[in-house]
Amino acid sequence: MHESQLLDIEEIVRDSFDEDEAGHLAERLNQLEPEELAVALESLPLEQRMQAWHQLELEQQIQTLHHMREDARQNIFDRLADEELSVLVDGMDVDDLIELLDELPSAVYQAACSKLDADDKRWLATALAYDDDQCGRYADHDVLTIRNNSKVRDAVRMFRKLHEDAEYQDSLMVVDRTGRFFGLLSGTRLLGQPSHLPIVEFIDEEVPQVQGEMHLDEGSDLVARSGYTALPVVDSEGKLLGRMSIGEALENLRRSLEGQFMHTAGLDENEDLFAPVIQSAKSRAIWLGINLLTAFLAAWTIGLFEATLQQVVALAVLMPIVASMGGIAGSQTLTLIIRGLALGQITHQTYFTLLRKELGVGLINGVIWALVIFAVTWLWFGDAIIGAVIAMAIVINILVAAFSGVVIPIWLEKFKIDPALSGSVILTTVTDVIGFFVFLGLGSLLLL
Repeated sequence: MHESQLLDIEEIVRDSFDEDEAGHLAERLNQLEPEELAVALESLPLEQRMQAWHQLELEQQIQTLHHMREDARQNIFDRLADEELSVLVDGMDVDDLIELLDELPSAVYQAACSKLDADDKRWLATALAYDDDQCGRYADHDVLTIRNNSKVRDAVRMFRKLHEDAEYQDSLMVVDRTGRFFGLLSGTRLLGQPSHLPIVEFIDEEVPQVQGEMHLDEGSDLVARSGYTALPVVDSEGKLLGRMSIGEALENLRRSLEGQFMHTAGLDENEDLFAPVIQSAKSRAIWLGINLLTAFLAAWTIGLFEATLQQVVALAVLMPIVASMGGIAGSQTLTLIIRGLALGQITHQTYFTLLRKELGVGLINGVIWALVIFAVTWLWFGDAIIGAVIAMAIVINILVAAFSGVVIPIWLEKFKIDPALSGSVILTTVTDVIGFFVFLGLGSLLLL
């Protein structure tokens, strides 16, 4: 977003608190694109958000909802009367209804579906046959198709029908008589061609296809890497369901990356910045509870060596160093592996090579920093044995951290658990428990 647009949003936020600026607020809102409007609305507390919302035209409201986070949309829906919701939903097309399926009150959603025509009802049924994280559910069916036995003049006629605001419509989707995808026909390839020629001479048949069963991230990545402005979305029989444009693909990937970032802190990427206190507290409580359980596990491990800590106070002073070094080393490896999984760079063939490499890195760093910590501890406490204990614990814990940083996310993904969401919690538990156990265990053996 450009700096001038950011300034517009800052002015919207400021003006929304001033009743005398209502006219200026409406004017500024009308100058923004739907994506910018979504950011502006999400930047407002709920009371001011609804004030700004009612300044928008119906079409603006519908377009803006598409770009808002789920929680932010839900907080708007919760504050609209059923009559207002019905008016809003009646203006939506079937693609909007599919996206908002889980957020609208059932009665409002069912009423809107009952008003769809036969073609839209068929499309709705087809889309809902796919899961909410599969490409087939969100395929854009507003797509120009042409039969593979058509002539150049037929294709030119279809291109002329395009609305001037149509996005990513530089090609026609070519299908056979059964509706199976045949290829793409680019408008630029028809320039200057005789109108009587068959279009099969100009069709690109080697086009990647997005399978309806593909995960949304996988399909979006395929589109982003393809070099085309849009790719066909097909069912298991190869029949054309719709398309996914490069704009939609990049938006999906942006949301996925934002989700991974938020998950590292145990947060939902859809969380509304100005959600009610109780709503936000509920969404965050579960991970605080899980963290509490892991903290108790680490505390229990320390409690096993209570007698050792009472006699050698220096161990209690040095314990945080062991946990911290293991945690940082493990987080570095974990982040690297999660990125590799997201990009599809890690396979069964490269798994053990990667594991050996990370263990090697951990061993080198562990030995180097163990020697540094040994020297500092010896100078600090004047006891070489204490220095040796923490040095050995550091090496072992960093090796454990490297091993866990590779193994944990890969196994989580194998069991269909998001490693970005839970990997850091498990890793921290492992490095804390192992680090404390090894450090205090060696202390008990060598110092008492």
